[in-house]
Amino acid sequence: MSAETDGQGRLYIPKDVREKYGEKYHIVTYDDRIELVPVADDPLAAVREAAGELRDASIDDIRADIEAEAKAEAREKGDDR
Repeated sequence: MSAETDGQGRLYIPKDVREKYGEKYHIVTYDDRIELVPVADDPLAAVREAAGELRDASIDDIRADIEAEAKAEAREKGDDR
């Protein structure tokens, strides 16, 4: 998908994209490109949803999960740490 800006610099975002991702975006600039990152209508609710089970987990439980995941990845890659 591609788009062009109009004479005033406005960018048209197709309706199906707006319906999927919303009406507000952060503009992230890089040396060779830009990205539009959707902004949640309720950012705090989005963080809570993303955190899921972690909200009720202890720090020790979170550390244990991270360590177990790292060890599993290392085994898959043949790393014996």
